[in-house]
Amino acid sequence: SEVGALPAFFCEETMNETALWDALERYLAAEGLRLDDVEWSGRVLRVLIDADGGVDVGRISDVTSGISRLIDGESDVESPYTLEVSSPGLERRLHRPQQFRASIGREVVVTSRLESGDMTTVRGTLDTADDDVCVVADGEHVATIPLSEIVSAKTVFRWERGAKPGKQRKEASR
Repeated sequence: SEVGALPAFFCEETMNETALWDALERYLAAEGLRLDDVEWSGRVLRVLIDADGGVDVGRISDVTSGISRLIDGESDVESPYTLEVSSPGLERRLHRPQQFRASIGREVVVTSRLESGDMTTVRGTLDTADDDVCVVADGEHVATIPLSEIVSAKTVFRWERGAKPGKQRKEASR
């Protein structure tokens, strides 16, 4: 929803990402939520939030109003922007060290640029991560990837295939 104009320190030309992240993180922590990510797309500010057990639409709506007031109250309003608040979903983009650490044990796809300039993609389980590297194992190979070389990374959600309805009963009755 259109929520007014973006304060000067949030404008792309002068945006202080650290100040934005810190302000949002403090507010959300007080609300019992976690800040998963903040991203810009044109004049759209997307804020991704999460909590243990997830967040529902009502909670997102309540928090959106608070985030809007927080941003509008931080400094002078300069130009129009649109605020979108949502949960990160089942498959999550990873680009901050804390996002990698929170995803340890999950299946990931990581594309990185090698020193030669070539691109490589690794799919497997995220074994470890720190501020500098992540380690992905695919069962046969283990790849240690510097975070600075990652072009894109995301978690992968797999739908477990269940038996077709009625099929279990027929097989069980035999």
